[in-house]
Amino acid sequence: MWARFQKYYSEFPTLGLAVDLSRMRFDDAALSAIDSKVRRALDGMAELERGAIANPDEKRMVGHYWLRNPALAPKPEIAREIETTIDSIRDFAHKVHSGAIRGARGPFRNLLLIGIGGSALGPQFVSHALGGPGDKLRFWALDNTDPDGMDRVFAGIGAEAGQTLCVVVSKSGGTKETRNGMLETQAFYSRQGLEFADHAVAITQAGSELDRYAAEQRWIQRFPMWDWVGGRTSELSAVGLLPAALQGFDITAMLAGARACDEITRSRDFKSNPAAQLAAMWFLVGNGKGDKSMVVLPYKDRLELFSRYLQQLVMESLGKEKDLDGNTVHQGLTVFGNKGSTDQHAYIQQLRDGRADFFVVFIEVLRHRKDPGIEVEPGVTSGDFLTGFLLGTREALYESDRTSITLTIDDVSPFTVGVLIALFERAVGLYASMININAYHQPGVEAGKKAAAGIVTLKQRVVEALASGGRTGMTIDQIAERIGSPDELEMIFKICECLAANPFCGIVKVRGKDPFTSVYRKV
Repeated sequence: MWARFQKYYSEFPTLGLAVDLSRMRFDDAALSAIDSKVRRALDGMAELERGAIANPDEKRMVGHYWLRNPALAPKPEIAREIETTIDSIRDFAHKVHSGAIRGARGPFRNLLLIGIGGSALGPQFVSHALGGPGDKLRFWALDNTDPDGMDRVFAGIGAEAGQTLCVVVSKSGGTKETRNGMLETQAFYSRQGLEFADHAVAITQAGSELDRYAAEQRWIQRFPMWDWVGGRTSELSAVGLLPAALQGFDITAMLAGARACDEITRSRDFKSNPAAQLAAMWFLVGNGKGDKSMVVLPYKDRLELFSRYLQQLVMESLGKEKDLDGNTVHQGLTVFGNKGSTDQHAYIQQLRDGRADFFVVFIEVLRHRKDPGIEVEPGVTSGDFLTGFLLGTREALYESDRTSITLTIDDVSPFTVGVLIALFERAVGLYASMININAYHQPGVEAGKKAAAGIVTLKQRVVEALASGGRTGMTIDQIAERIGSPDELEMIFKICECLAANPFCGIVKVRGKDPFTSVYRKV
């Protein structure tokens, strides 16, 4: 095992990163068999960085790599836009921190991010990874259209609304969850006698619905999003850099970490390219079809949200029905995880003794804490136990014929966070090329949005029918007949159940002999 470890363990000192593939069950012959796929993927990545149309469905370039190295941008005006945006982020954060830009009731103390998906997962991950009691602004987020969830956030902010800066993130401005969060927040500010516009910043595409609205309402400032940056790869654009800078994190170091990782992962030497190593392992362990899930286990509380961030980055990018040639392939790579050693007492039991339908990515952080701390046993610290649980679990899994990759980083810092973001962005892009899919569109997401819009419209028709149904009310069948929707009985049932469960909707349910003969009526 020591010889295998030496052969498949690689250090990248400039990144503060090491990659251990020794506990993945493959050999040099397997690597040789996919060498041509890896090389074609690297060629495709080089073309992408030069501005090739990498998203053929939408005829778009894919330029998130330019964000940390504007010199790579194919047009000088794009490079200038990136540099100008970073400068404006730094300037804006400085003015907020100095009190030159402030709320109606004093200097800003809180940051409320309003977004969803890529507009929220990255900033939340970075805030959790780098944040602490000394942050310049305390971080909050509305990342769903759940009213109760929004009320909890508003209750937490409480009387400090007048010292809370709201950052609304939506490329189009038409994303319903984000729009709803913005409208709910406006109402929250209004209840406190405050003008939302005096506390609001937009991150959106020029000319979008949100851009126009923010300009009309005279919001504090607007920052750009570009069509060549997808939401799930936007953390190192204004989407992630502005919240990070406002919290006081070193965005220069984040960008430097990502840039350094990009440089390393352009290497055509497999041993010298950690992203190519990850992509190759994903391909081999899943037979190029995603046959095994990826369980992400960071042994560090600060990286607890990394698996949630990776779920979108990996699964939205790779979960596709069609390949680039139009063939039906149903590709994907399922991601789940939490953190070690919590998982020691959760699902590790199944990983070791249950279904072998996964591989693990352990993330080891060498630096345990800033200060020495105490010994919990003679000569032993809490951090020693954390390392012991990681190494012990890895060994126990391998003994049970379960495979794993181990990524080791020196510490959790702005630089290494940038490295991790870039490493997985690059691995996803390479793997997508290897399996011949478009990693940069999301037709399934758009289909879900259209379906949701249809349900909202149906709900309005149901309410209108109940309003005209009199005091006797109507059954589900009668409602469907009234609105001319005989094929939507189940949806009407779910809508009526939700209406009846919320007293303020003014709909009551009179139970029948079974759930489907109940009567719903307006009160």
